[in-house]
Amino acid sequence: MQNTYEPHHPWYYKLGGKALYPKQIIKEVKASGYRGYLQDEISKIDNKCEPQRSEHLNKVRSKVVEDLKNNMSIYRKCSCDLRKEREKGIANQDRYFCSDINMSMSLKHNHLYNNFAHLIYLDELIIYQLDLFAA
Repeated sequence: MQNTYEPHHPWYYKLGGKALYPKQIIKEVKASGYRGYLQDEISKIDNKCEPQRSEHLNKVRSKVVEDLKNNMSIYRKCSCDLRKEREKGIANQDRYFCSDINMSMSLKHNHLYNNFAHLIYLDELIIYQLDLFAA
C-alpha cells in the first residue's frame, strides 16, 4: 500500500513514514506560510502601542520556546519508541487501527509545526520596534 498521508496524520506513521527531523518540519512551515493557531492573538498584540507591544510579544515568544522544548523532548521519545516498535514488529499489528505511538507521533509533529510557525511569525514582528511616540 502506498503511503499518501502527510506527517501530521497517524496513518503516515502506520504505513511506515519516517519521523521528520526538526529542520525538515521548519522547512515545511516556511514553505506553507502558516502562522500557527495563535496568529490572531499575536496579531492583536502586534497592534498594541510600544512598549506594551514588544513586552507582550517577548512574553508570548518565551512561552512558545518553553512549549517547543517540551514538545521536542516528547517528539524525540516518541520517535525512539516508534523505531523500537517497528524493530520488534509490533507497531502495526492491527490492520484497521493506528497504534498509540502512531497517534502520538502525528500529534507531536503537529505541536512542533505550530510552535515553529509561531516562532517564525513572532521573530518577524519582534525584529522591529514601533515608534514610542506615535499617536
